[in-house]
Amino acid sequence: MDRSPMPEPFETAQSAGSPPGSAPHISGGRHEHRWLILGVIGIAQLMVILDATIVNIALPSAQQDLGFSDGNRQWIVTAYALAFGSLLLLGGRIADLVGRKAVFLAGLAGFALASALGGAATSFTMLVVARALQGVFGALLAPAALSLLTTTFTDPKERAKAFGIYGAIAGAGGAVGLLLGGVLTEYLDWRWCLYVNLIFAAVAMLGGARLLHGGRPTDRPKLDVPGTLLVSTGLFCIVYGFSNAETHAWSDVDTWGFLVVGAVLVAAFAWWQTRAEHPLLPMRVVLDRDRGASFLAMFISGAGLFGVFLFLTYYLQQILGYTPVKTGLAFLPMVAVMVVVSVVTTNSLVPRFGAKPIVPLGMGLSAAAMAWFTALDVSSGYAAHVLPPLLVAGLGLGLIFAPAMSMATAGVAAHDAGVASAMVNTSQQVGGSIGTALLNSLATTAAANYLVGKEPTPEVQAQAAMESYSTAYWWSALFFAVGLVVTVVLYRRGAPVQAETSGGAVHM
Repeated sequence: MDRSPMPEPFETAQSAGSPPGSAPHISGGRHEHRWLILGVIGIAQLMVILDATIVNIALPSAQQDLGFSDGNRQWIVTAYALAFGSLLLLGGRIADLVGRKAVFLAGLAGFALASALGGAATSFTMLVVARALQGVFGALLAPAALSLLTTTFTDPKERAKAFGIYGAIAGAGGAVGLLLGGVLTEYLDWRWCLYVNLIFAAVAMLGGARLLHGGRPTDRPKLDVPGTLLVSTGLFCIVYGFSNAETHAWSDVDTWGFLVVGAVLVAAFAWWQTRAEHPLLPMRVVLDRDRGASFLAMFISGAGLFGVFLFLTYYLQQILGYTPVKTGLAFLPMVAVMVVVSVVTTNSLVPRFGAKPIVPLGMGLSAAAMAWFTALDVSSGYAAHVLPPLLVAGLGLGLIFAPAMSMATAGVAAHDAGVASAMVNTSQQVGGSIGTALLNSLATTAAANYLVGKEPTPEVQAQAAMESYSTAYWWSALFFAVGLVVTVVLYRRGAPVQAETSGGAVHM
């Protein structure tokens, strides 16, 4: 049986074996500033999430300013995804080893410095390096933030509220990035899409330094070096392979070769985790049915979500002629619905009914919204045609993100909170990378097939674009339909049995 580490000062009194309600000022569930801590964590999470989309809005301006080619443009996005996706599990374990406050603050500082470097970029290479560094420090920051939330809120009712808010931020961050990126690019300069992170980071660092309690576990888990190398390299190859599919054929060795190598390395990592003395990702974290279902839900919804953000953005700007700011505003109703539904779901529905009926329902509604988007055409209007499926998508995603995040970290031992939180972020990030590559590839193929034998007039080009968007929406609907089946099968019936996070809650 595994030994639980000594709790960090900000962890729960229950973790330390104290009776409920003792040590009111330092226990996770009764931290005197716990709601302010949630605000600090939320700001940090928003910064990481919106950075995935805010830079997309700035890309055309950055390309014109720095003079790089269309072929190189994808590396501004890919550099971040490669570093972030491949290092998340390592970042989560470092948080368990060093202490979550220290890693949280270091991640914020590094992310801010990398953002400043990117904003001041004078060349394509400098911008790519800055984006990669953002990914590295984001991989430290994201799991530390979620594990801080996990160890700060252990009271079931308060945990539900906290995860409802946090899940809403995670789900809505991409849309906020579109709006903020549009405003900054249109009224200031593309560089402010990176400089704005300095403001977020400064606020979060001041709050974190003041509110979070320091310290690190005395009985720390040791680092699994072979496992770290296997999974980091494997995830890098998978993300790179799918990213490469956006500009290369699937038959190209630079695409399928990296995917095969990545799959082999991840399989080897899974095998090694069953034999390692100090595994990077203990099997006790992933073998729980509810937790495993939540990781898969985050992966699938991360892949399908791009059907909304990516291709609907293209549609609004290229077909309906929206400005970047107007495009961002168009997503706000979905964000509002997602926030409200996330809070209500985790507060009222999941504690009463469990995740089994809630998350599958969200998958079904999201699939329906994706299918509904296929009815859009070049003459569609926002209020009558775009807004209704957008609201349904917000409802569906609100039913998925917050419950899945909460269930993925519920009952995790204190010294596993970082790596469990990293798995949530890894699932969403890798799913998003795969979804982006697949949908882009399928959409491009659909547009090319439509244009065969036709005169490329503006009308025909527009219809080809609609064909590509429709293809992407149908595939996104399929992703969510698969998610519905997976979550129905895996989630346990009934309300969660383990409502609180404790030091040894998951030792099986």
